[in-house]
Amino acid sequence: MKALVLSGGSGTRLRPFTHTSPKQLVPVANKPVLYYVLEDIAQASITEVGIVVGETSNEIRKAVGSGDRFGLRVTYLPQEAPLGLAHAVLIARDYLGEEDFVMYLGDNFVVGGIAGNSSTFRAERPDAQILLTRVSDPSSFGVAEIGCDGRVVALEEKPRHPRSDLAVVGIYLFTPVVHEAVRALTPSRRGELEITDALQWLLDGPYDVRYTTISGYWKDTGNVADMLEVNRAVLDGIEPGMEGQADAASELVGRVRIEAGAQIRASRIVARRHRAGRVTDRTSALHVDRGDCSIETARSSLHHAGRLPAHGTRRVQHSLLGRNVTVAPAPRVPAGSRLILGDDSRVEISS
Repeated sequence: MKALVLSGGSGTRLRPFTHTSPKQLVPVANKPVLYYVLEDIAQASITEVGIVVGETSNEIRKAVGSGDRFGLRVTYLPQEAPLGLAHAVLIARDYLGEEDFVMYLGDNFVVGGIAGNSSTFRAERPDAQILLTRVSDPSSFGVAEIGCDGRVVALEEKPRHPRSDLAVVGIYLFTPVVHEAVRALTPSRRGELEITDALQWLLDGPYDVRYTTISGYWKDTGNVADMLEVNRAVLDGIEPGMEGQADAASELVGRVRIEAGAQIRASRIVARRHRAGRVTDRTSALHVDRGDCSIETARSSLHHAGRLPAHGTRRVQHSLLGRNVTVAPAPRVPAGSRLILGDDSRVEISS
């Protein structure tokens, strides 16, 4: 069995963060989302992985390499444009050959992993197996309709009027019959080859499409809110500890973990309800400058040599801060806001 990991999307919902980094490499607790995907695949005893890459190919290749660190053998499959999930299967045809495979979206995060589902699929070998979960806004996902007999009867991608609240999780298991389904597709109204249409082709034929409803934690980390929620969930499971450095003028309160390389100076860091205040960075130093007031961060993520001068800076919340970002107090001038923003940015200013 092989794995097909999709990492070719442009990440428009995470801009401007993804103007300089692929969405699959945005870190969750200091580790790219894509790494969690690859670790999950390895834990399912799959060793051959094809990664579909697009315009961010160089960054993905640099981050993953040959796959040795994960116990995997990685092959990169270029995709000229993000033309749909089924299009990724189409271009991977030669690589996949006649083997069963799991298709895993490179920005999805699933607690519990796929080992159990892949084991069941290998043993029973339906033509396809999908994972479903209940969501509050199914119009943002592929949606499954379940018949009275408990079987999937219909699938639709991002429907205007969803027929259920069961969203298709970005993990699919297929036998080679899916290649015939993909070849039969025409582009949807979105101009893409939809994997939901390929699954519907199977449902309309003499094929066995099964599903598993997952109740555990799943997130499509394609937007800032979901990225911060996943970051919070992962940090909640990290044990407190001190591997970095904190000077004598600093105070750490609660379940705080300071990773190797982090430097805490003249600061008070508080883990509130086991959720906020952790400073974790394995790759570079985090600097909190000395000042006459404290910094408070809540449900935020700061990465790669970020800098938070304490003096005059107040609460930072629900924020995703990129590499080498500096958050500093504005000069004392009459009320107003000075903004320097890139394309597709969003700013919320308190009145």
